[in-house]
Order: sequence, then structure tokens, then C-alpha cells
Amino acid sequence: MNAFEVTGGVKLQGAITPQGAKNEALQIISAVLLSPEPITISNIPDILDVNLLIELLGDMGVSIERPLRDTCIFKADNVNIDYLHSEAFKKKSGRLRGSVMLAGPMLARFKKAFIPKPGGDKIGRRRLDTHIIGFEKLGASFTYHADEGFFHLDGSGLKGTYILLDEPSVTGTANIVMAAAMAKGITTIYNAACEPYLQQLCNMLVRMGAKISGIGSNLLSIEGVDYLGGTQHRMLPDMIEVGSFIGLAAMTQSAITIKNAGLDYLGVIPEKFKQLGITMNFVGDDIVIPEQEVYEIQTFLDGSVLTIYDHPWPGFTPDLLSIVLVVATQARGSVLVHQKMFESRLFFVDKLIDMGAQIILCDPHRAAVIGLGREQPLRGITMSSPDIRAGVSLLIAALSAEGKSIIQNIEQIDRGYQYIDERLKNLGAQIKRIQN
Repeated sequence: MNAFEVTGGVKLQGAITPQGAKNEALQIISAVLLSPEPITISNIPDILDVNLLIELLGDMGVSIERPLRDTCIFKADNVNIDYLHSEAFKKKSGRLRGSVMLAGPMLARFKKAFIPKPGGDKIGRRRLDTHIIGFEKLGASFTYHADEGFFHLDGSGLKGTYILLDEPSVTGTANIVMAAAMAKGITTIYNAACEPYLQQLCNMLVRMGAKISGIGSNLLSIEGVDYLGGTQHRMLPDMIEVGSFIGLAAMTQSAITIKNAGLDYLGVIPEKFKQLGITMNFVGDDIVIPEQEVYEIQTFLDGSVLTIYDHPWPGFTPDLLSIVLVVATQARGSVLVHQKMFESRLFFVDKLIDMGAQIILCDPHRAAVIGLGREQPLRGITMSSPDIRAGVSLLIAALSAEGKSIIQNIEQIDRGYQYIDERLKNLGAQIKRIQN
């Protein structure tokens, strides 16, 4: 097992460019199954989850050329459908939550799909109901085979219909959109997710020949077509990395420029970090964060304690609440962090408390952070990364702490952040990958 050894308390300086968006990649790469023609995708993040999905497609018979490390040319003209019902697929896809995204395009084009029980983070229950119910409303039938651990789906009679989602699930919406793209008739999805990732997917499908209206809203209309062709697509910068780097600059009192940040697609993310007192300047598509000794958390207009919570887009993404929580520990003032979507995502705060942070874990969803305004620096400890976002939050804490920290289980971090240790070293961070 690998670990990071981090010597904290060092100010960083320089420029860093965010990788391609992980959450977009899992949808976009799955969509190549919708066409037998070549599809070129660029700005692909070189991370474990995405590489595992690309590997899965290769195992299915999709031809893959990789002229550059961030660019793949996919051609799904000879897909082995039976592989999706194999023990090898079950074993590999069970490690990857994103493998569920293969179901929509498989139903659309090949009329059947197999979904293993999901894998991925241990951040709380992630249900598949939105996906399965959406497929059912389109006319697919499914059975769960407990002995195999697979959902079997038959999409031989997919027809357009009206679907009201019980939650605006990003992956659920994406999967239903892909299935509906080649269903007979018109599908209307209300309470659809409208994240930039989903907009990217819809725009890509339109370039392939799909008929989709309402892109960017929570009401999508998809008129099914018989055939989808090839296209080219470039993925957005990863907004979670952008937020992580904003937090990193503040915590380490560093002057950092985030290049090509995709400002038009960040929504309320910059504003939420401004509420923590972090100064940012926007130059073109770059975010320039000056060295800041102290940052002070704002209060609401009536003077009450600030609450930051997650909410479906255009609200604040849950993937950045772990970063917000860590950043608040060294701010001046207090904030209540309310994680609504996942019941286990705040459990990593015990490590921060061991480092000297003042945090009250109210319940599985809420944590009150009393910012110390750097009066009491965090101290380095040995800790383990429980999931992707908590892992990076602990890494940021370690880089700001006094002394040496060891972060174990960094495979979780590698799932979501490419070459993170090398990129941080380029900013002056004292971090090295060790065998533990």
C-alpha cells in the first residue's frame, strides 16, 4: 500500500491547471457505446476510475487509440455484449461506481444491459432506484439475480414517455437521457439534473445526431432517433479540483494561480469560498489567489452563524463540502457545514480533531467548525484516506500543519486526482509517495 509523507507549514507558489472533469468523464466515455463510428474525447483525466472505465470498454471489444495521454479515439463497432454478463466484468465493474453508466447506452443500442451492485466510495448509501425506475418507465424490464449480484435489463421495447424524477440525480439523468436518445417517440424528463457535466453530455449527443431540447434546465425533452454518429468532444476543467486548489491556497497562505479554471461553469463555487473570507481575482479564465495571512468567515446579514450546505446544481456541490470544512478550521469565525446527501461523508473529521481542529460533529450530516484564525496551527499526524474528497481534504490539512504527516490509503485520492503529488511538488510542496 502506498502512502503520502507530507511535511507541512511550507508556503506554496506558482500556477496549476485543473485536470479534465472526473464526473463528466464517466458519462462521456460511457456514451461512446451509442455509436459504431469513431468518437474522439480530449482532456481526459489520467486517474484510476476513468482508466478503469476505459479498460472495461476495451475488454468489451471497443477499439481504443490513445494518441495523447489525455486523448482517446473510441470505436464501438464490434462490442461483445456477452462480456457484460461475465464474472470478469462483474469483478472489474464492481470496483467502479461509474460502471452503472454503461447501462443507458447499452439499452439504447443493444437492447439489453447488466448492472452489478455498485462499488466506489464508502461515503454512504448510493441507490440505483432512479436509474432502474427511469429505465422501467421507458419500457425496460429488469430482474435482480441475487446469486449473480447482477441486475438484468431488457430494453427491446423502449418507448418515449414522461418521467418525473424523485431526485435530480446526475448519473440517473445521464443514464436515462442516453437510453431515451434511441427510444421510439419523445421522452420528457422533469426534475432532471442540470449540472454542467450533464449539459456537456447532452451537447455531445446532439452533435452525434440526438434531438434534445431544454439543455441546462430541469426539463429535458428527447426525441428518439434510429442512429447516432461519431463526434469530437473536449471535457471541462474539473470544478472539484478548482475548489480544492482554492482551499489549498488559503490553508497554506500561498499565492497560487489556477489556470484555465472554466469560470463560466463554476456556478456558486467561488462565492462560497468568498464567504469563508478567501480573496480571489479573476483574470481571463484564471483564478489568482494572493497570499493571505488571515481569512474571516462571513456571517448572515442578521449576524447569525454562516451555514454552508450541498444542493443540486446550481446549488453547491457536495464534493466540495469536505474542502470547505478543512479550510474553515484555520479561518477566523465559525460555520456550520451541512452535508445533506451522504450520511458518512463527515466521519473523517476525527482526524482533523486529532490534528488540533475545533470541530463538533453534531450528527452524521452536520459539523460545526470553530475557526481558530491560525492561533493554533494544525499538527501533523498519521491518518488514512476514507474517500476521494476527504483524502484530498486531509492532504490539504497536512500541507498546512506543523510537522510531518503520513496519509495512508492514497489509492482513494488517486481515483480522483491525477499526479497530485507531482503537481503539488511543482508548487513547492514537500510531499513524497512512500511504501507503507
